[in-house]
Amino acid sequence: MTIVLDEPGTDGLIGAVDALRVWQDDRTPLQLHPGDLGWAWALGAERLTAAVRTWSTDGRVIAVGYLDGPDVLRLTTAPDLRRDGDLALRLLADLDDPERGVLPAGKVSLEVPDDALLREVLLEAGWMPDEPWTPLRLDLVGPVKDSGLRIEVAGPETAGVRTAVHRSAFGSPTFTEEVWHVLAAGPVYADARCLIGYDGHDNAVAAATVWSAGPGRPGLLEPVGVHADRRGRGYGTAISIAAAATLRELGASSALVCAPSSNAAAVAAYKAAGYEPSPERLDLSRPARR
Repeated sequence: MTIVLDEPGTDGLIGAVDALRVWQDDRTPLQLHPGDLGWAWALGAERLTAAVRTWSTDGRVIAVGYLDGPDVLRLTTAPDLRRDGDLALRLLADLDDPERGVLPAGKVSLEVPDDALLREVLLEAGWMPDEPWTPLRLDLVGPVKDSGLRIEVAGPETAGVRTAVHRSAFGSPTFTEEVWHVLAAGPVYADARCLIGYDGHDNAVAAATVWSAGPGRPGLLEPVGVHADRRGRGYGTAISIAAAATLRELGASSALVCAPSSNAAAVAAYKAAGYEPSPERLDLSRPARR
């Protein structure tokens, strides 16, 4: 088959999101989710478009990659082609050649689903296992228990509260109220909710954003954070429970989240909320090309 690598425009970006939405399935390992691109929409459509690559055949998108930083690519493929040798070899060629504009020549990291033939092909080509991540999943067939927090869905009037919790949780000054409005104006956010959790004294103690991929498909938590002054009190677990309940209301079949295995506190909080860990997934890395 003829495979075309493309840096999509805005219309192509919507096509990539639509493909990712269709590919979400509880039977497959955790993979790039439309919510990942939805969260990145806070950068603005123009910057996000420059960070996305698609591979297509006969007009059908069969692989999507997102540059989550200058040297980190998150990539997934259509499930029916995940073991396709032609696609795996084409992706290898594009990833290993800096002139093709997918990855730079320096040291790079790659996220790819565990069941992809590409993973085996890359390891045979000299790529190495890298950082371990722990995917977790909560089935949403039955009701979700009460979180114990008062939960508010953030809107234009409370965007400042939502973003303040995020900045405190992650020590990052970049997620401002203005950036939230860019995020919320993105087309993917129509299937998302930003949640704020309040304690019994009406303090905003935690926040999360959840992303639906449509009814009957897994939804994603991205990101989840607890205010730096409120850590160690179970609020991470509580907001993760509330996030799952919101995804169930949106029709999701399960709630997904992934944390670095080194972040033991985050993994423990998700487990306490009822999320079941899947086997660790290892990123792949490639040394700098000379």
